[in-house]
Amino acid sequence: MNRFVSVFSQLLQLFPRVEFQRAVKDHRAERHARGFTCWGQFVAMLFCQLGRAKSLREICGGLACAEGKLSHLGITAPKRTTVAYANAHRPWQLYQTLFFQLLVRCQAVAQGRRKFRFKNPLLSLDASVIDLCASVFDWATYRRTKGAVKLHLLLDHDGYLPCYAVITEGRRHEVTVARTLTFPPGTILVMDRGYMDFAWFAELTRQGVFFVTRLKANAVYAVLGTRAVPQRGPVVRDELITLTGVRTAAKCPYPLRVVEVTDPATGDPLVFLTNQLTFGPTTIARIYKDRWQIELLFKALKQHLKVKTFVGTSANALHIQLWTALIALLVLKYLQLRSTFGW
Repeated sequence: MNRFVSVFSQLLQLFPRVEFQRAVKDHRAERHARGFTCWGQFVAMLFCQLGRAKSLREICGGLACAEGKLSHLGITAPKRTTVAYANAHRPWQLYQTLFFQLLVRCQAVAQGRRKFRFKNPLLSLDASVIDLCASVFDWATYRRTKGAVKLHLLLDHDGYLPCYAVITEGRRHEVTVARTLTFPPGTILVMDRGYMDFAWFAELTRQGVFFVTRLKANAVYAVLGTRAVPQRGPVVRDELITLTGVRTAAKCPYPLRVVEVTDPATGDPLVFLTNQLTFGPTTIARIYKDRWQIELLFKALKQHLKVKTFVGTSANALHIQLWTALIALLVLKYLQLRSTFGW
């Protein structure tokens, strides 16, 4: 007998059923299940992302059209009410566990694929607001007439994989989430000016973690010394500074570094702030330029996956769909890393 193996089935082989069932047992996700398994729910939600389904009707209808091809997956096409109830009541933490299980496999493939010569881990931190309808998602308060949640991502530049994610309410500031993260000594953390917090910068310096960010125009500091810059090139100045503001001096008493370069495309000056005192100024500029990869990650997430329209209105259903979108993004990253073609 000929065995039919679809592309979707091959993608699902990245999730071994033994590990999946162990995660289901740990989270007690099938505690009140009546026929519809967590595996069937996961297949349906992953089909929603890869098949770009806009509603529960499209998910169930699309799976029902391929009923014969679902037999080798061990599931049947579910009903709309069944999927809706499962998304509203089964723990979304199961999908978070699946995300980190797949991340381990992706990191094994991406190991050694670096763009820079230094061996320090390079991470980018950023957040993006996902708008919601305030009248439908009444629990996601953001503004008076607008609802939203905020997706915080940490990007590992080895393979450009999202290595950490957290979903909060839209009003949650980025720095409050960043303060909860811990990094091994020697890590280089890149972020934009939204994470400007000198007390947190001092804590990172004490932990041996380096940061690179943009300096605000109203920052008050004194120059301790200047370094020679190449005569030809975009580097304008390289200075060692100390903060002299009324409050900032007490928050961050460590010496910092200011590197100013000229954007070759627009000619505008770009001023960077860092506590990395040994790298060359062009390397600091290249590190911050590579931060654009996390912006491209958010762009791919919002343009190619279903994170703007949701098939459920509860907080649990929204978390499940967002985590499934991140899982689908990792699947695509894994295929890109395993490919032998020059993508």
